[in-house]
Amino acid sequence: MPIIVNLDVMMARRKIRGRDLAQRIGITEQNLSLLKSGKVRGVRFETLEKLCEALECQPGDLLEFRPGDQSL
Repeated sequence: MPIIVNLDVMMARRKIRGRDLAQRIGITEQNLSLLKSGKVRGVRFETLEKLCEALECQPGDLLEFRPGDQSL
């Protein structure tokens, strides 16, 4: 899939643990882990908004498009 999720990168930059972020945005740690690994088919705009607020970033900081990248 050519959409790459860089959530783990932003979490490292902001020095926030998965447990803390999941609690802050109101999702389970398991769902956050699935999101980080890119194993989800979609993400709600509401969840994306909460992630951006919590990590003080833009959606483009979390999601990247790489044409032709079929490695995932």
